[in-house]
Amino acid sequence: MAKYQRLRDRVARELPQVRMAVAPRASDGELALAHDPGYIQAVAGGTLDAAAMREIGFPWSLEMVERSRRSAGATVAAARAALGLRDAPEGMAANMAGGTHHASRGKGSGFCVFNDAAVAARQMQMEWARSQRTLLQVAIIDLDVHQGNGTASIFSADPSVFTLSLHGQKNFPFRKEASDLDVNLPDGCTDAPYLQALEHALDELDRRFEPGLVIYLAGADPFEGDRLGRLKLSYDGLEARDRRVFDWAWQRRVPLAFAMAGGYGINIDETVQVQINTYRVALEYWKRWNPDGRA
Repeated sequence: MAKYQRLRDRVARELPQVRMAVAPRASDGELALAHDPGYIQAVAGGTLDAAAMREIGFPWSLEMVERSRRSAGATVAAARAALGLRDAPEGMAANMAGGTHHASRGKGSGFCVFNDAAVAARQMQMEWARSQRTLLQVAIIDLDVHQGNGTASIFSADPSVFTLSLHGQKNFPFRKEASDLDVNLPDGCTDAPYLQALEHALDELDRRFEPGLVIYLAGADPFEGDRLGRLKLSYDGLEARDRRVFDWAWQRRVPLAFAMAGGYGINIDETVQVQINTYRVALEYWKRWNPDGRA
């Protein structure tokens, strides 16, 4: 948990152009766009049974509920800022936490209570339809080392949201769901084969889908120093990964919101370094959208 505070402190100190805002709370109505209302109420009221809480991995508390609401609300706010649904479009914005992709419609899992990307995708589609009178297509590019099984299950019958997951084949979750595009990677995968697999995946996404918004899960856990990742990406490899995703969206002028997703470094400062590198690259691309502005 300490990585979130460390990331915030480093962004504030090293990237003063980044403008921070307090994450809003996702309402019950927003959460219900992606989650069963009974599940939302059980989380809020602390009535989930012991087995359900064990699957989530956190003990229940009011603070846990509040943090989970704000984690979802932050991705909603980032997507809204990127699209410019309330103010001028930023083109790119971020949630300094989020990426809770194991939460499915009726349950949480793997330290994920509410699925922020799913909630944000559905909320943006609703707001976009209201203002633009058209359907917003959303691509979720999930590059956490673990498959986004909850996201895949939520959108399994929804052709307006394309789910792409690049993940460790033998890593958690051990029962995978079917994303629109899954790329399974072997343990020990290094920079070059990873980036090649990503390039092929983005090409396939381009052939099959035309998004109006990208939500990117920029997990730090493919890093070679991660306790749980089991891949072997370097700092340079992860920076190249981020740059390729941002460049893909920029070339198509598709607004992008990103979240930090997983990161479990043996040395927590290494996880934070991966994430601060993502912000540095993102700031470069934000400036292309906003050449005269402040992030």
